[in-house]
Amino acid sequence: MRLLSAALVVVAAAFAWKAGAQSSRSATLRPMSAPAAPQITWLDDRPKEFVAAVTEPKTLNAGRRQDVELLFRIQDGFHINSHTPKSELLIRTELTLQPTAGITVGRISYPQGHPYTFSFDPREKLDVYTGALTIVAPVQAKHPGSYTLRGELQYQACDNASCYPAQKIPVKLEIVAR
Repeated sequence: MRLLSAALVVVAAAFAWKAGAQSSRSATLRPMSAPAAPQITWLDDRPKEFVAAVTEPKTLNAGRRQDVELLFRIQDGFHINSHTPKSELLIRTELTLQPTAGITVGRISYPQGHPYTFSFDPREKLDVYTGALTIVAPVQAKHPGSYTLRGELQYQACDNASCYPAQKIPVKLEIVAR
């Protein structure tokens, strides 16, 4: 976000220089008045990631499919769209796990979301996750050993006034099969 702030200042300075150069035919940079500079410092106060993965190593029985729970924590004051949002315009929460030699991952299942409405439009019902989110993946380790399952969680976070661009966070799960 600081990069965005810096970019806006550079663009605003270029416009101010051009305006000053056209009016006086001088190539000197003139200071801008305060109202012309956009104020977006509030973005720096927002969390960089709205969701954190809370993973612990899992122990499985080799050769047997078992459900593995992956836990995520959503920042207080925010919600993320569920896996089945009510609108096509909203970005759904989705966990993807990369193929790993010796590990088979089945169809990932997501919890039901909770109904949510914005105060400015109580007729529109959203389907969201808040607080703790547990996603279940059926996993089978073919042989005993240690494995690392990697992937990412895509989500779109919102607060009570607006939604933010979609983000992806890395997911890493250590598995020991016996």
